Amino acid sequence: MKETTLKSDVVFKGKILKVKVDRVRLSNGKESIREVVEHPGAVVVIPMLGNKVIMVEQYRYPIGKILLELPAGKLDPGETPEECARRELEEETGYKAKRMIYLGKIYTSPGFSSEIIHIFLAEDMEKGENRTDEDELLNVVERDFKDVVKECLNGEIEDAKTIVAILKLWGMKGVGFHEIDN
Repeated sequence: MKETTLKSDVVFKGKILKVKVDRVRLSNGKESIREVVEHPGAVVVIPMLGNKVIMVEQYRYPIGKILLELPAGKLDPGETPEECARRELEEETGYKAKRMIYLGKIYTSPGFSSEIIHIFLAEDMEKGENRTDEDELLNVVERDFKDVVKECLNGEIEDAKTIVAILKLWGMKGVGFHEIDN
């Protein structure tokens, strides 16, 4: 089922991503066109202070609304996912984590994008100063983990990376549904 690239044309190259149109040979011998968004990858961090999660409220221009999200960001060239997670956590929230635990990775839209997001749990944190990018305006909020799980399940939280990361941690903790209802 593997596809072989016959020709690749970059049709857009921006600050964050690149768009290619590729001609490919399918495993059955036929040819097809694939439109691909290339992304350098990103991280999402679950910063925990006891039973509290540190989150950010951020306006997202493409959808025209403010979302409640976990701290996250794009990998810089040459940066490891853990280095990026530590940088983004401090930039967006002001916290530094003594323990950063890798929980896995997800592909956001593998049908058309190469974007991968690495998920980290940040524990044993110390507060410092947040240093957001000049074009990044956000509010830092502290939320109860159980409330965040409920909001992921009932649709109040709409950011996919946040939903996946929170529910992954919830599953790893072995917290039952009955405990969320309390």
